Amino acid sequence: MLFWRGGPGTPSPLLLLLLLAAWKTGSGQVHYSVLEEAKHGTFVGRIAQDLGLELAELVPRLFRVASKGHGDLLEVNLQNGILFVNSRIDREELCGRSLECSIHLEVIVNKPLQVFHVEVEVKDINDNPPVFPESKKRIIIAESRPPETRFPLDGASDADIGVNSALTYRVDPNEYFALDTQNNREQTSSLSLVLRKSLDREQIQEHNLVLTATDGGKPELTGTVQLLITILDVNDNAPEFDQYIYKVTVLENAFNGTLVIKLNATDLDDGTNGDIIYSFRRPVSPAVLYAFIINPNSGEIRTRGKLDFEEKKLYEIPVEATDKGNIPMAGHCTVFVEILDINDNTPEITITSLSLPVREDAQVGTVIALISVSDRDSGVNGQVTCSLTPRVPFKLVSTFKNYYSL
Repeated sequence: MLFWRGGPGTPSPLLLLLLLAAWKTGSGQVHYSVLEEAKHGTFVGRIAQDLGLELAELVPRLFRVASKGHGDLLEVNLQNGILFVNSRIDREELCGRSLECSIHLEVIVNKPLQVFHVEVEVKDINDNPPVFPESKKRIIIAESRPPETRFPLDGASDADIGVNSALTYRVDPNEYFALDTQNNREQTSSLSLVLRKSLDREQIQEHNLVLTATDGGKPELTGTVQLLITILDVNDNAPEFDQYIYKVTVLENAFNGTLVIKLNATDLDDGTNGDIIYSFRRPVSPAVLYAFIINPNSGEIRTRGKLDFEEKKLYEIPVEATDKGNIPMAGHCTVFVEILDINDNTPEITITSLSLPVREDAQVGTVIALISVSDRDSGVNGQVTCSLTPRVPFKLVSTFKNYYSL
């Protein structure tokens, strides 16, 4: 009996078990690439030629392609052995913001049985413009705020990757405000509006600016948000948090109501001007609202919904501390909550190929089935060991990496 175990830190393994000894495996792995949104019929590669198969043997040997979870995005013309685009490929729908995006194909032929792995990389095109959470952003600023005061802004998001999602920002030229962008270790942009000179409400009560985000694609795409800045007076000091960024971890099986973090902000003002109310800074993502709740008085953030490491591994929670002055002022911080994996997923078995019934005079080594086993957990929780029921007329034999015969 043979067992297979992946190394520490490896992703969930894919084990292919073959219930037969005498069969021939495909050699190596074929790689292709295709641009997303390519038209139907777009050439991807000469798959039959690259796998060393003759065109005349494709149909007799029951040439077929399996693509787990990706339907009929790609097809093979059995007349000329060419792999082509069959239906619309949207990279963002397929892989989200992942830097790597590939369609993994299994090519199977019979007589003798051969299995080949083909990987088709889906390359990004600049088909998504930057998008801000809101079309209009209202900002209230007390006229007593000193120059160099910063006001956080919500940056835009771009569904593309790489240079196509590299955003630069600009704001309408004006004498009162400048834009400052800083990148932190989490590879997210901290965008702030910086006050350049003292405000005078009696002269100007409102500033209307346009913030523009431009991506790095060719041609470049842009998105905008209108900044409506109202100037008020009163309440000199804004609440301040101990830190600008907090990082905490929570197990995915944490009970509802589990304390995630207790935030603390202070305000130098007295009375109601120094009383603080905590809240999630708007707009709040549905994922955060589903998973967490914040106590407006204590600043405690607790779990409220079911956490699932396999669905979401990291939450970014913008928090606002607002005082109770007649003209409220606010301080801000961001809480990064990392979800820790537990072993809550059982291995899944998929039968890719099955040849039944088995003749009683079948020779030793006859192929019975091709089986794949996967586990959605990560690390050691996703490492799978395979074995057979004792005292059966089959055995597992490793023929090459991740393949076994029974």
